[in-house]
Amino acid sequence: MVFENHNNEVYQYLARMSHKGLIEFNDVILPVSRETITIKLFELQKQGSLLSVIEKKELSFYLQEYTPISFTSSNKESSAFFKKDSNGRFRSFTATGDNFYITADPLMQGASINYNGIYFTQRAIGVQFWGKVGKHIGFQVSGKDVTENRDGTTKDALIYNGPRTGFVNLIYDEVNKKVNFSEYRANIGYSWKNGSINIGQDNMLWGYGQNGRMVLSDKAPIAPYIRIDYQPLKWLKFNYAHFWLNSKVTDSNSTYSFNNTVYGGARTTYVPKFFATHSVTITPLKGVDFSLGESMVYADKLNMAYLLPLMFFKVADNNISNYNILAGSNGQLFFQLSVKNRPKHTHFYSTLFIDEIRVGEIFNASKSRNQLGYNIGASVTDVFVPYLTTYAEFTKVFPSVYNNLNPALNYTSYGFPLGDWMGNNFDRLLFGIKYTPIAKLKLDARFQISRKGAETTIDQQYLDSPQPKFLFEKIYDQRELFINASYELLNNLYIKANLRTINTIYPNQVTNSTFSNFSLGVNFGL
Repeated sequence: MVFENHNNEVYQYLARMSHKGLIEFNDVILPVSRETITIKLFELQKQGSLLSVIEKKELSFYLQEYTPISFTSSNKESSAFFKKDSNGRFRSFTATGDNFYITADPLMQGASINYNGIYFTQRAIGVQFWGKVGKHIGFQVSGKDVTENRDGTTKDALIYNGPRTGFVNLIYDEVNKKVNFSEYRANIGYSWKNGSINIGQDNMLWGYGQNGRMVLSDKAPIAPYIRIDYQPLKWLKFNYAHFWLNSKVTDSNSTYSFNNTVYGGARTTYVPKFFATHSVTITPLKGVDFSLGESMVYADKLNMAYLLPLMFFKVADNNISNYNILAGSNGQLFFQLSVKNRPKHTHFYSTLFIDEIRVGEIFNASKSRNQLGYNIGASVTDVFVPYLTTYAEFTKVFPSVYNNLNPALNYTSYGFPLGDWMGNNFDRLLFGIKYTPIAKLKLDARFQISRKGAETTIDQQYLDSPQPKFLFEKIYDQRELFINASYELLNNLYIKANLRTINTIYPNQVTNSTFSNFSLGVNFGL
């Protein structure tokens, strides 16, 4: 069991093939394993007559990466540096032994960025490796150190005002005007015929979204986890995960003195924070997936009830807290409907995220507490010409969603949303086109309209009746154009360029704000 980075372009390739009905690919939860990707590529290989010329070229390219490397249970050992493996894929290092295989490559990135007239560069260096022990155990590690020569204002805007993943160890050098942070992923897992259990540190995405996911996204920094995936029946899949998060809330009761004055001379500790989630996906018809799940953000100490994959978390919370809201945790329910290739070459999906709702007063404007969010999206591929995909999506999240009266129980980690990067009290409408004119060259153009309102206070969230209206105290209206181009020259060697322009209209202001961002870069590895 070795997970593939969720940013890899192979996911888009397999998703598009499932939209065309050539394979069944369940990608409601990412990342998936390299083994799953391999199986789907082999299924496509058997349908070569149904693939276009470009699709065949890309299939061959991906098979170089994902066709398994055989190793035997013998005492013979071998290793190679800077050579192609048996699939013709260049590897920096490979080694095999008795029921053991490992491969490693460097991680290198470099980019030049114009952020609204401010020029700076980004560079990163690191290493990634993965391997297998026998038939059931897989492991992987990926770590990189990133340095950007930019000022503090740009630092905050890049990290907080967009979908880019946040970082927990951001260091700003005011003298040299540099920002430094690191990113580290790791996983070790045991798999069997129809399931796996993994322990690691990474993001886990849940649900569909073109520019943000409401349930679980990659906006929050990477966190340690235990993850279980199990498919007991062809039409039934189960997922459970437990994460260790960071509350950023100081635990004053655990503070103690060092008996010196260096840096304040006192130990700082934070309130422990955890996140548990489980979901099932049911496939009643080919191409139709219905998923439902539950999650719980809890704090203070690890609780065995949330380590039980089949526990109903809301019932456990009621029992643990004695139905006392001041002692309770923060629970959510969520649902996902996905319909692929019905009609041909299409994908329709919708997500519903419920933070709090009064079912009996759902349509009573004066008493309802509809703290929820939803999205509706669709895409059509091979429009007019092969490999041209159009898509549209609408997302709406009501006020107070993700928030809790206990700041340690907010739907966040390190202060970043676990769900959609825009938070709550917003809506977003987008239209886009994706096109692959030649193999491995990906073009994407997207136009987005979004509106954002203020955050509710705790009093407004819990005591106001009726609840604050959607988009109360509007902060802005935005129009965004995003154009992206990416070419994978060799396996994991990307050349990327993107342009982003934003026009923001603030209430009661005469002039608008115009923002632009352009970047050009090369990276080896993700």
